[in-house]
Amino acid sequence: MREVMEEKILDILKETFELDAADKSISQQTCAEWDSMGQLNLVADLEEAFSISLEPEEIGDMKSFDDIVRILKSKGVE
Repeated sequence: MREVMEEKILDILKETFELDAADKSISQQTCAEWDSMGQLNLVADLEEAFSISLEPEEIGDMKSFDDIVRILKSKGVE
């Protein structure tokens, strides 16, 4: 199940930031498109895809692929 969630996250990152590819090392430091506007779009896409609602502090902590996985897991997403 975990791989499905991770693949879905990578697909969302790829689409949201209009990238040719995205891997598990992606972060705000490695992706120029992951700016404040990109973050808002990413949050909206994640909330829609996983039927969740993210809190402001969770959004602020979301700086990498690993952060997204951790936060989604804390929301019960598998």
